[in-house]
Amino acid sequence: MLVLEYKVKVKRQQCKAIDEAIRTTQFIRNKAIRHWMDAPKEQKIDKIALNNYSTALRKEFGFVKDLNSMACQAATERAWLSIARFYDNCKSKKPGKKGFPRFQKDNRSVEYKTSGWSLNPTKRRITFTDKKGIGEVKLLGKWDIHTYPVKSIKRVRLVRKADGYYCQFAIDIEVKTEPRAGNGEIGLDVGLEFFYSDSNGHHEENPRFLRKAEKAIKHAQREIYKKEKGKNQRRLARRRYARKHLRVNRQRNEHAKRIARNVCKANALVAYENLNVKGMVRNYCLAKSINDVAWSLFRRWLEYFAQKFNTTVVAVNPKYTSQKCSDCGAIVKKSLSTRTHKCGCGCQLQRDVNAAINILNLVRARDGQSRSNATGAATSTLLGASLVEQVATLNVESPRL
Repeated sequence: MLVLEYKVKVKRQQCKAIDEAIRTTQFIRNKAIRHWMDAPKEQKIDKIALNNYSTALRKEFGFVKDLNSMACQAATERAWLSIARFYDNCKSKKPGKKGFPRFQKDNRSVEYKTSGWSLNPTKRRITFTDKKGIGEVKLLGKWDIHTYPVKSIKRVRLVRKADGYYCQFAIDIEVKTEPRAGNGEIGLDVGLEFFYSDSNGHHEENPRFLRKAEKAIKHAQREIYKKEKGKNQRRLARRRYARKHLRVNRQRNEHAKRIARNVCKANALVAYENLNVKGMVRNYCLAKSINDVAWSLFRRWLEYFAQKFNTTVVAVNPKYTSQKCSDCGAIVKKSLSTRTHKCGCGCQLQRDVNAAINILNLVRARDGQSRSNATGAATSTLLGASLVEQVATLNVESPRL
């Protein structure tokens, strides 16, 4: 599945219509969650039952009926995804909170399936044909959708972002593999001093996008509270603040995408740490820096480009990789502030490079057994621990690549 994104050029009336469709989607999803919560124990609520409930909502509420029927079904499917995730967490006995479905209050998108929209023959305009009054909008962007048949478009999504509205097309195609530039093997140790250090001794600089933009973001945030509540100036100040965060988010995504592509294109085997990022950000001293470096995002793009370049990626249990000597295997205790690994055998390396070599050695020690290619929603192999669920692949490629 490939997602192509266009920015749309809309009038003020169309903006109001899109916002109304987004609010209706949120209403349907929340009503579906409430229907599931209030249902008696003997009544089975599944995906089909929620789809049928969307039909009942269309009969009861006129503004729901104005939305396309398949868009209403897509809204109940969002509710079912949260319910199914909760059931899966309970069955797998996930520690801590199980993710009980919650009501949504900040929905920013409406999704259509195969009806409710019509693509212009030039494929530069799209018309939404339901009764919400969105009408025809112009598509702006560099992506060329002309090469894909209309039948391959399975979903059309209107998304509201801080800098405007976007139209996303989910196209059902297979990702074509590309030849690799090299067949090397590499181990990666991510960190805060450097974005990552590899087993070859290379250090990728940490861009620190949030830290660089922090001063401007704080200034924009202070400007919000100087404006009177309910006034247009306050709304404009909030948009300026949101755009600065959106810019940082896009910078992180493009950086992680570019680095992951280069790593997978140059190597046949990539070993990386299986970090519990969610647990690590509980450290309030390092939470902002960990979120800024975006390790999980980098991992998702690694698994995506591994499929594209037919590269094997392996997740490794990071236990003792920083303390163990990569030359003799001895355990050399060191604090987080100690940045150089020194062992009695004479081995002296930068701490992260030593850890990257240990990560690669863990994979090589298994003689290629239990390795797996990252293919979308499939799971890659975790060495040194039991298999855990991997993050799903982002199926969005950059026009810059």
